[in-house]
Amino acid sequence: MVDTVIKDEKRKVTLCTCQWADFKFEELCALAKQMGYDGLEIAVWGNSFDLDRAYEDDEYINFIQKTLEENGLICKAFATHIIGQCVGDAPDPRLNNFAPSELANQPERIRTWAIESMKKAAAVASKLGVEVITGFTGSPIWKWVYSFPQTTEDMVEAGFEEIFQLWKPIMEEFRKYNVKFALEVHPAEIAYDYYSSKRLIEKFKDYPEFGLNFDPSHLFWQGITPHLFLNDFMEMGKVYHVHMKDIAVTLDGRSGLLGSHIDFGDLKRGWNFRSLGHGQVNFEEIIRVLNQYDYNGPLSVEWEDSGMDRVMGATEAAEFVKKIDFKKSDIKFDDAIAN
Repeated sequence: MVDTVIKDEKRKVTLCTCQWADFKFEELCALAKQMGYDGLEIAVWGNSFDLDRAYEDDEYINFIQKTLEENGLICKAFATHIIGQCVGDAPDPRLNNFAPSELANQPERIRTWAIESMKKAAAVASKLGVEVITGFTGSPIWKWVYSFPQTTEDMVEAGFEEIFQLWKPIMEEFRKYNVKFALEVHPAEIAYDYYSSKRLIEKFKDYPEFGLNFDPSHLFWQGITPHLFLNDFMEMGKVYHVHMKDIAVTLDGRSGLLGSHIDFGDLKRGWNFRSLGHGQVNFEEIIRVLNQYDYNGPLSVEWEDSGMDRVMGATEAAEFVKKIDFKKSDIKFDDAIAN
């Protein structure tokens, strides 16, 4: 069960390792501790973590646990973003970058691998005492987000139904291991904004395992107020994990919101992810909403800023989050104004 009771201490600040999977696990843990983090949101790919080995080999699980402990780190979540993307996307040659090389250009085999890997992730999470897995679902209809040629309601509903049917057996496995899935609302996913998220949550109403990973950066550039989104979905009890990530929208009369096929970090873009504290997200309002709903899970830094050194930036980000977080008051400020 996800922690929901505010304790005396502040929330733990963890590092999402999606952007750090080039490190070996021992190196990554040592670096995370050096940068000031309390724990990791472990991405289950790359040089840092071998999902198949963790599924098959309990000695490897012991190695992961021991390495975390030796560095004074915790793990409250796994990240499965690139695997989940391969579950729900329509055939796309770009998925070759996410799947094992031997499956290149074989979309059905890629999907089968992804579904089985997501099921394995739930089993491995249970071994490590991890209760939340963040990630993506993919989307067979993202390419139709702009309705020209016209996208019909039947086409949209068929896309949501396809995602539901693909993810149902995965959620059954998550239920078996008492693990929750937290979809990161994000462009290219079936749920990418406020109303598509409401529609998807309704689709999975019989699966309490299915919820959201709140990330303000993907909402902000779309014109959605992050803390209002957070409030509404926390009121529904559907926010299972929180990413801390900043962004700056810098429209200049030439740039637009769709990116112009220009790489992240280029100053010609209309918006870019920024290291925490260097963007425009109002994190104080986010903390106040988290306190309102007694969220006691981690605040996980997903560090992305192509214009800044990552070790310097992630170190500064950990300090920023620890400073911006604050405990919920256990008294009314005017209680003492009495005889």
